Amino acid sequence: MSIAELVASLSTNPYFGAGFGLVGVGSGLAILRKLTIISTQIFQRHYLMSLEVPCRDKSYDWLLLWINRNTSKAQHLSVETTFNQTESGKIETKFDFVPSVGQHYFWYRGKLIFLERSRDQMLNLNTGVPWESVKLTTLGRDRRLYFDILDEARRDALSSYEGKTLMYTAMGHEWREFGNPRKRRSLSSVILDSGISTKITSDVKEFINTADWYSERGIPYRRGYLLYGPPGCGKTSFITALAGELEFSICCLNLSERGLTDDRLNYLMNVTPSQSIVLLEDVDAAFVSREERKETQLAYEGSSRLTFSGLLNMLDGVASAEARILFMTTNYIERLDPALIRPGRVDFKQFIGYASDQQIINSFGKFYPESDQTSAIEFKDKLRLSPKPVSMAFLQGYYLLYKNDHESALKNIIDHRNS
Repeated sequence: MSIAELVASLSTNPYFGAGFGLVGVGSGLAILRKLTIISTQIFQRHYLMSLEVPCRDKSYDWLLLWINRNTSKAQHLSVETTFNQTESGKIETKFDFVPSVGQHYFWYRGKLIFLERSRDQMLNLNTGVPWESVKLTTLGRDRRLYFDILDEARRDALSSYEGKTLMYTAMGHEWREFGNPRKRRSLSSVILDSGISTKITSDVKEFINTADWYSERGIPYRRGYLLYGPPGCGKTSFITALAGELEFSICCLNLSERGLTDDRLNYLMNVTPSQSIVLLEDVDAAFVSREERKETQLAYEGSSRLTFSGLLNMLDGVASAEARILFMTTNYIERLDPALIRPGRVDFKQFIGYASDQQIINSFGKFYPESDQTSAIEFKDKLRLSPKPVSMAFLQGYYLLYKNDHESALKNIIDHRNS
């Protein structure tokens, strides 16, 4: 049989025709599918713009709350419960609804934006919460759209903290908000001896405003402060008020925390929230001087794996953080190793002692504005009849016994002092 006859016989064979047709249809569908995939990829690459925000990013929670507050298209929601403390101390419960895991869409400035919130099976070992991300996709290539969304989300989130000071504490390898935001404390509410508050505040503000000066001279842009003196004299209170004056947050770190290592300390210092003060309270409790350390080697080891050299390297080592304001406090400066408080690690030292005569007079007038100067001086004279020094914490506790009665406060101070 010739080839022509073979082709003619196959063409008239119904089974061959059906099979060839199926192959043709299948091949055509496969080609069409491939073209569709390629076309979709080309379209996505050249005409769609996507932004992925992982939960590790600070703007993640801001973005979720902003989407729910500014759009009405999210039908499937998740709840986030927060507690707000009023000035009276009452705790109020607040519920915020955010888009749940899945796909959503909303309109922003005339553009349709698709949102996909996905959740990974892996857990964050610090919090025990699964890793998540949010992906925004829209038509166009103007990145300013996403900048505007994130900026609005940031402003909305920060507006809820307006007039408040955020407190952070170290949890694992990250800083997390501790407690509820506190109402900013004014500097005038912390009564220090004459000129101390102004001197420290001016120095901090000058440092904040001279970043270029440090850069031009190749000097590390960081500054350390040490406030020392007896307990209850206002060291921590002043730092809290200073943070409020600067509109900064406070990152509190306990050097005696179990599990704190040199690497973790250095990492935490390099990831502190922007515009924050790092506070190391009672630094003498974590490390003593080298002479005392030889005698008490076993006493302080075991509670923490942080070493003294690790602390020094954090303050001014090669990998130490820049753009940092660090405050340390101690009741016993003589217990600190000289290497810890040398220039470059501690740039500004300030003694904050027991209440002076002027502090006593000013505090009496602050708590009892209806009283006159003569009453305040008389109150100071009665206090000085006892040789025992007076702390500001003692005065505040005493004033609270007579909140609205300065005459009783003046009358009973000698008996209270001698009791």
